[in-house]
Amino acid sequence: MAEHESLEYGKADFVLLDSVSMEDFMANLKLRFEKGRIYSYIGEVVVSVNPYRAMNIYGRDTIEQYKGRELYERPPHLFAIADAAYKAMKRRNKDTCIVISGESGAGKTEASKYIMQYIAAITNPNQRAEIERVKNMLLKSNCVLEAFGNAKTNRNDNSSRFGKYMDINFDFKGDPIGGHISNYLLEKVSEVLNLFFFSPQLLIGAPDSLLRSLHIQKDPAAYNYIRVGGQIKSGINDGADFKAVADAMKVIGFTGDEIQTVYKILATILHLGNLTFGVDGDVTLIENVKLVSVIRELLSTKEENVEKALLYRTVATGRDVIEKQHTTQEASYGRDALAKAMYERLFCWIVGRINDIIEVKNYDVKVHGKNTVIGVLDIYGFEIFQNNSFEQFCINYCNEKLQQLFIQLVLKQEQEEYQREGIPWKHIDYFNNQIIVDLVEQQHKGIFAVLDEACMNVGKVTDEVFLQGLNGKLAKHAHFTSRKLSPADKSLEFDRDFRIRHYAGDVVYSVVGFIDKNKDTLFQDFKRLLYNSSNQVLKVMWPEGKLRITEVTKRPLTAATLFKTSMISLVENLACKEPYYVRCIKPNDVKSPLIFEQERCRHQVEYLGLLENVRVRRAGFAYRQTYPRFLQRYKMISKFTWPNHDLPSDKDAVKKLLQGCGFEHDVAYGKTKVFIRTPRTLFSLEEQRADMVQRIVLFLQKVWRGTLARMRYRRMRAAHTILQAYRRYKVKSYIREVNRRFRNVQTMKDYGRRVKWPTPPKVLRKFEEALKNIYNRWWAWTLIKGLSPEETLQVRAKVASLEALKGQRGDLGLQRAWEGNYLVSKRDSPDTASSFTLVSSELQRKDKFMRVLFSCNVRKINRFHKTENRAVLITDRHLYKMDPLKQYKPMKSIPLYNVTGVSVSPGKDQLVVFHTKDSRDLVVCLQGMVPANESRIGELVGTLLKKYSGSAEVKTASDTPCGVQ
Repeated sequence: MAEHESLEYGKADFVLLDSVSMEDFMANLKLRFEKGRIYSYIGEVVVSVNPYRAMNIYGRDTIEQYKGRELYERPPHLFAIADAAYKAMKRRNKDTCIVISGESGAGKTEASKYIMQYIAAITNPNQRAEIERVKNMLLKSNCVLEAFGNAKTNRNDNSSRFGKYMDINFDFKGDPIGGHISNYLLEKVSEVLNLFFFSPQLLIGAPDSLLRSLHIQKDPAAYNYIRVGGQIKSGINDGADFKAVADAMKVIGFTGDEIQTVYKILATILHLGNLTFGVDGDVTLIENVKLVSVIRELLSTKEENVEKALLYRTVATGRDVIEKQHTTQEASYGRDALAKAMYERLFCWIVGRINDIIEVKNYDVKVHGKNTVIGVLDIYGFEIFQNNSFEQFCINYCNEKLQQLFIQLVLKQEQEEYQREGIPWKHIDYFNNQIIVDLVEQQHKGIFAVLDEACMNVGKVTDEVFLQGLNGKLAKHAHFTSRKLSPADKSLEFDRDFRIRHYAGDVVYSVVGFIDKNKDTLFQDFKRLLYNSSNQVLKVMWPEGKLRITEVTKRPLTAATLFKTSMISLVENLACKEPYYVRCIKPNDVKSPLIFEQERCRHQVEYLGLLENVRVRRAGFAYRQTYPRFLQRYKMISKFTWPNHDLPSDKDAVKKLLQGCGFEHDVAYGKTKVFIRTPRTLFSLEEQRADMVQRIVLFLQKVWRGTLARMRYRRMRAAHTILQAYRRYKVKSYIREVNRRFRNVQTMKDYGRRVKWPTPPKVLRKFEEALKNIYNRWWAWTLIKGLSPEETLQVRAKVASLEALKGQRGDLGLQRAWEGNYLVSKRDSPDTASSFTLVSSELQRKDKFMRVLFSCNVRKINRFHKTENRAVLITDRHLYKMDPLKQYKPMKSIPLYNVTGVSVSPGKDQLVVFHTKDSRDLVVCLQGMVPANESRIGELVGTLLKKYSGSAEVKTASDTPCGVQ
């Protein structure tokens, strides 16, 4: 059974219908078409309805869904039947075939292409170049045969005018290694030959240089054989199609000369269609003589021979040779016969040439293993028109043969399966159409025999004479009648119509044209003309032209005999293979994806025998499956079989399951399969399965989510453990490296200042900063631990100055020793040092200060911007302003507790402002009294900060002097 689909799409398998009637069948078929389900099953038969629109169900994803799956495991599809045929061929080493049938426009050609596409996609997984080459040639052969064997008609844009059977050969590994094509071309007997695809493609798609060499123009309207009732049957993609066909022929292996000959033959046929004949007295002549010269050039023969073959017929009577001139009617008839014959020979030559290239060569069974085959048959379906001709008669005979084979094989398969499984076989009544097959092909009495006998009669034989012969030999046949045999039946015309009761219904045929279409109507003169061409490719197509005029030959076989022989051979070929079927249905005549014409589809269902097929399939048991497969699908229904059973065999487990469901009365147990009689039982099983599957899915989701959570936890825990170990490793590595690099810093001159720190892991970046601070403190401590108390104080002052003014001033005087009391320095004040010393001592006695912090000559700046030489003395208790010109006489004394802050300039002028509580600030410039290269701002600031350590605050402003408060 196909994968269970929702009931909104109808029944995927017609065997599972509640009741087998035409109304139920059509309702289900229509519902599925309207819901976009174009494929359905009848057991193992695929029913395909042409959707008349592109559908996204043939891509690589879809191929993967059907690859290796059983037929019932997925929704109905062409890929399912193709995979079933391939598996049967590969697993059981059996030759198989896929028979595709249906009327024109039902989608047979597209179905065969999709099947070929699927087989190509699933084979050669190792991408062997030779296998890929063979696959490519097989696929390209479809393109070429479609171009030359299909046609644009008023009923179908891609109508197959031939039946095609392709055998694909596979090696023991299941890879394609070659193939063979058999064709059943009916266009030879057609009244028109202006339908084929490739002529419009040639006109529109060929390059101008090629068209000029063929003497043809791009306008299809210029050629009679391409027009149908004044309407040009060309397509919008003819240009691209021409290139695709030309490329495909090159890929297959056609040579350049062969492809050029194909073009020349097509061009010759187009020119023949434009030849017209006239009369001058008693003489028939060609009115457009220039075309004769063109035809002569294209056929590589002599112009006079072309003209003679078109206007005369050579007749041999014994040793005498007579040239009989044609009438205009005979000349036109001969012209059309030549065009038809040339196209038919061209098509058969193309098929033969493809076979020469793709056939399996040098294959040794002992070396390479058994060669198996999948056959694909794409053939015309049963046709019923208002005026059914010889073509429809042959097509319907072909379908009678295939229907006979189909019923026989289906019944045979059913009977063999029942016997193999030990199930009693019930006789099935069905319409045996062997009687109709015999009516057509029986020796001496059949319609083909009567037609051939009429064609062999001497003298003028007409279609009416043929109908009289049918009336004489088939008067008592239950499936044949005519107006003469049934005078009261006014639906039949006297001397024209006969009716056959086919398995698909009654069909009326008109005998008009039967005689002409059955005979080989091509004059021998044309065969000799083409055989004598200097073009070797063309010469090969006409081997019978080598006979001399006086040589007596056997009468050529008639079209009916050839077709009957080919059909018998085809059926024998199919009968020895395991068959699979695709039945194609055309939903409407207007190619609409929305319209389902009930009556039209009903007729197709009848003549395809689909309802008969359902009845045969339903006669015994509607469903059967092997015990393991059945258990695999339904074991969750029973507690005895879920999740696994402990019974002696799968058969016992299936019995236990069905007994528990109460269905034992509707089943039978074979040796390897269980058989279910009614679809209702199967649907009940499906409903119980769907309910259990939902519960199982929820349970599995719960278990799986728990499993995923535990897996995530274990991964996170493992990751955390790894991360911790890695961090420890990185930390230890970093500490070891730091230890290694700084191990001997105590003995280094710079105490490791030039040692490069290793790059720490991210986790230790803050630790590195702390470690560097520790090192820096150690380094500083190492440097200052040997200093005297005075040097230590000076270092601390420099550090305080640096911290306060770093980045604000360029030179802080850190590189030199700070003297502090510069006014007693012989270097700084050689003349006044003694005077200052006396004054300083007096002030120390008077103000009781402990020591001098700083003294220096300055330039005082008053509020009126006037400057005067002064000196400042800063002790641990006062700030003194002195006059150096008066022996450093104190001018002003400011207690230090009244000094609120000091501001310094960021420039080189060494400007200092002492701020006081009474806002009478003292502004001085240290630079005027010292060497230009010696800055004492830093020393002043550092000294004051050390005096007031712990309460100093640095303020910075870009547009004001640096401030220390």
